Amino acid sequence: MLCWGSWANTVKLCPGYRFQLLYWDFILGLLAAAIVWGSTLGSLGTVGRSFYADIAHSGAHPILFAMAGGAIFNIANLLLVAAIDIAGLAVAFPIGIGLALVAGAISSYIISPKGNPLLLFGGIAFVTAAIVFDAVAYRLRETERPAMSRRGIVISLIAGLLMGMFYPFVSKAMTGEGAPGPYAVLLFFTIGVAVCAIPVNYFFMRFPLDGREPALMRGYWRAPGAWHFWGVVGGAIWCTGAMANFVASQAHIVGPAVSYSIGQGATMISACWGVFVWHEFSGAPSRSKNILIWMFIFFLCGLTAVACAPIF
Repeated sequence: MLCWGSWANTVKLCPGYRFQLLYWDFILGLLAAAIVWGSTLGSLGTVGRSFYADIAHSGAHPILFAMAGGAIFNIANLLLVAAIDIAGLAVAFPIGIGLALVAGAISSYIISPKGNPLLLFGGIAFVTAAIVFDAVAYRLRETERPAMSRRGIVISLIAGLLMGMFYPFVSKAMTGEGAPGPYAVLLFFTIGVAVCAIPVNYFFMRFPLDGREPALMRGYWRAPGAWHFWGVVGGAIWCTGAMANFVASQAHIVGPAVSYSIGQGATMISACWGVFVWHEFSGAPSRSKNILIWMFIFFLCGLTAVACAPIF
């Protein structure tokens, strides 16, 4: 939750670096972190196969499921980063990832029904209400730019729907007799992200969603080293959160639906970054700020219910 809610700060730390260009560094960070975690935590201990043995043991179906999940995530994440560029962290994450929590938790629960359904789906209802409050607060903030306001919300919603679809593929890849473990699945997942990013990110470079001129590859090579560094760090942070989440989903008491839902509590972390650190609502009207308070309250209630679902 902390990693998934904090990685996007690296976008903020690179002002002037087009997100389509930063995304290439993000991919490098994903792949590097997946290999590092697999070679260390994924290879230590005495239970189960080691990381590289698990890769060699993996069948075609789990690999394809994991890579398909990575491809879906890639498209969703590109849209999410575009929404962050347009609307800010405090808006894009609560709307996009909040909707992803709803879609992903329901589909994951269908595949692997673990946890108290009343608490799980009650928490999801609270999160849905929080999404609505956040969207309203954003519209009130952007009274002078209604067209851009609508674009930011629409892109966030599409990103959320797609983001909620990738986790069932990951869950399926780790389900069944002889399925690979979470570290091998994470590597296949990141490979799927990288393969999909080549055509999709190139498309977004040519036709930017923020309405600006096309992003040229020469801008990537001319970018300062610090920007490349933060892009790689952003990918490594997200991958670290994915590693922890995939491992937790295999714990018998937790299960994929609860693990995914708690991980998507990243929305609260990112909203806190956007509101309290980057001051994205500093110039907003008081009504917008009051609605934002209700967004935080409903999100906290929803996450608390989801976190209690595997216990009760």
